Amino acid sequence: MPQDTPEPVVIHTDGSCLSNPGPGGWAVILQWEDNERELNGSDPDTTNNRMELMAAIMGLDALTRPMTVDLHTDSRYVMNGVQDWLPRWKANGWKTASKKPVANRDLWQQLDAAVARHTVRWHWVKGHAGDPLNERCDILARSAAETIASIVKIKSTNQ
Repeated sequence: MPQDTPEPVVIHTDGSCLSNPGPGGWAVILQWEDNERELNGSDPDTTNNRMELMAAIMGLDALTRPMTVDLHTDSRYVMNGVQDWLPRWKANGWKTASKKPVANRDLWQQLDAAVARHTVRWHWVKGHAGDPLNERCDILARSAAETIASIVKIKSTNQ
């Protein structure tokens, strides 16, 4: 039986920061049909929230055409931001309810643009609770953070 719409892409994301702020990493696992792809990256001086946002952005940006996406995150910050806060921030000129500038505005704007290209269904998963793909993302994100931390340490030792 032919399918009118393709199977949704399943994306699992996680961010990690060794100290907050400090060296951080993000990770994404994309699954579509019988394919799976892992992505990760790092930043030498960042926060956990920025890495959680980067993971969602990079996962959505990795898709080459508009898709239906089931995006799984253990970040309430990302979930609440996309589902509750983002429309108000945009309407208020990127100010919070207390009239302060929105933290991480640059990444929220990137995520907003990435989400607009797809049909995204958001799923919150409890972190460090045994979900196999969330645990795998956590390992990938932490590994990226540890790698950038050792590079920074080597550079500072050699100067």
